[in-house]
Amino acid sequence: MSAFLTLDGVSLRTPEGQTLFDDLTLALGAERIGLVGRNGSGKSSLLYVAAGHAEPAAGTVRRAGTVGLLRQDWPEAWTLADALGVAAPLAVLGRILAGQGSAEDFEAADWTLEPRLEAALAEAGLPGWPLDRWLGTLSGGERTRVGIARLLIEAPDLILLDEPTNTLDGAGRDAIAALVRDWRGGVLVASHDRALLEHMDRIVELTPVGVRIVGGGWSAFAAWRETERACAAAELERAGAQLRDAREAVQLNREAQARRDKAGRASAFKGSEPKILLGARAERAEKTGARARAIGERLIGDAAARAEAARARVEVLAPLTITLPPSGLPSGAEVLALDDVVADPGGGPLGPWTLAITGPERIAVNGPNGAGKTTLLKVAAGSLRPVAGRVRRAEGRVALLDQHVGLLDPAASILANIRRLNPGLGEREAYAVCARFAFRNRDAERRVDTLSGGERMRAGLASLLGRPQAPWLLILDEPTNHLDIESVALLEAALRRYDGALLVVSHDPAFLDAIGIERNVEIRTRDRAMF
Repeated sequence: MSAFLTLDGVSLRTPEGQTLFDDLTLALGAERIGLVGRNGSGKSSLLYVAAGHAEPAAGTVRRAGTVGLLRQDWPEAWTLADALGVAAPLAVLGRILAGQGSAEDFEAADWTLEPRLEAALAEAGLPGWPLDRWLGTLSGGERTRVGIARLLIEAPDLILLDEPTNTLDGAGRDAIAALVRDWRGGVLVASHDRALLEHMDRIVELTPVGVRIVGGGWSAFAAWRETERACAAAELERAGAQLRDAREAVQLNREAQARRDKAGRASAFKGSEPKILLGARAERAEKTGARARAIGERLIGDAAARAEAARARVEVLAPLTITLPPSGLPSGAEVLALDDVVADPGGGPLGPWTLAITGPERIAVNGPNGAGKTTLLKVAAGSLRPVAGRVRRAEGRVALLDQHVGLLDPAASILANIRRLNPGLGEREAYAVCARFAFRNRDAERRVDTLSGGERMRAGLASLLGRPQAPWLLILDEPTNHLDIESVALLEAALRRYDGALLVVSHDPAFLDAIGIERNVEIRTRDRAMF
């Protein structure tokens, strides 16, 4: 299999010189490779290097085919034709058909463009869309579909996808899955979408302590990772035992030497042996003691180095844990009730919606992009007033965490945010809250704008759940967007243990299954909610 992309000993660093990963060697042909790693591990940076938009800190990159990067950050002032890269070639065809074409136009004309364009738009789920439509009018999911259509038109040998299913509804995720499945060339995708990663041929994990390449999809990688974690934990235990043994042996040797020295001093005090013999014996004892101390220090140093290396490996491989406080929600308490609620966030009314949550229910709100899911959550949380209908909620016991964690001040520390959002907490109590959410000691003083997506999510949860009365209802809007898989697993584990009610919008079915969703609410664009 010929390789479209070859990475030989590639290393990446941050602008500050921090190592993201070292010595990645990989050849990618007509196959599907998934990139995984914690937020900030260099996945997006690697895709930019692969596309030729950046250079590695070390190593070489060779491309033997054309490369296309799925774009999702289109300028809002562009038209659909601009985003698809067809504005200029369509203008050429237009001049020719109007009888105004030049010799250069006839030379550049692509007579297959229009049928290919029509087919690409249909395959991307945008059939018949006007090419003069402004991208500023499109949702995030629709912009991703535009990116898919452009790749279909350009048909590069290798496509690069960076978190392609973020913000997409079920139909959009299906479109990405079809693109990956049916692509005849190579696919390199950075994603936390486990359903998408399941169909990879290989998984590449990027970490500061090494690059790992595992054959198969997500399930195979997850099984391998659990084995690695178990091996790392066992190695740490062995290294700790060796360090304890080395220290004990050195201590026993010191005690034995001290006894010999004491016996020698007693013999010298009696004066029964010649001074020259006593002096030689003392010199030998001193040399023996120095040699034993040097050997002991070396043994302890070697054992400590092995223990530190094992501890560092465990820290990279072992998942974090966070502890959510109990909500104390009674099983029969009314948490939320929406009665024929209509809301207008701008652009027209949405609804009417009727919904009731009693006790620790776990409910998912489903629907296509643009149906109003986020609007419904804002009404439920009280951050948006409805234009019609009635809302009842357990006031003061409802908390909303949006996907951007907008409640946090980016310029302030985690600790400062928690104290600002929970004025009743003293400094010691606030530090304790930080520790429950795995921000210990100086980590609590980090600024929010330096945090990864997963760390920001933890800080948001700490701010919401650190109050003296934990919320009865936790509302989450696309909580797994922009999170690495480790952070998603951490959030899943925490929410499984949470004893309050959940109202969640998420297009990640694996996440919804993992947190025990009991009921689904389906809403349709500008239509009555369906239950």
